[in-house]
Amino acid sequence: QVRLVESGGGLVQAGGSLRLSCVASGRTFSAYGMGWFRQALGKEREFAAAITWSGGSTYYADSVKGRFTISRDNAKNTVYLQMNSLKPEDTAVYYCAAKSNSGSYYRSSTYNYWGQGTQVTVSS
Repeated sequence: QVRLVESGGGLVQAGGSLRLSCVASGRTFSAYGMGWFRQALGKEREFAAAITWSGGSTYYADSVKGRFTISRDNAKNTVYLQMNSLKPEDTAVYYCAAKSNSGSYYRSSTYNYWGQGTQVTVSS
């Protein structure tokens, strides 16, 4: 069992930045690929970014590429999402997720564990 707790959400003006953190507890964090997904009100959950267990590879949705950066610190059991140049359309609840299988990083169904989410609101 892995427990994930996100933090760092909040209200920011368009063009601003936020850094989300996700702390994991339980089984060996370094064994898991990690992802960030987001869900806007009335919309389906969508992929934002992911990182392999070693941090050697990262993946981004086209909508956030060049603005968001995912990273991890296995010594701290933490994955981060640095979000720059935020836009109103980035407003959503952001979820951290962990996967221990070889399935796609882009699909939410391949992730085994999920956090409770943190709200990000970008005002225009």
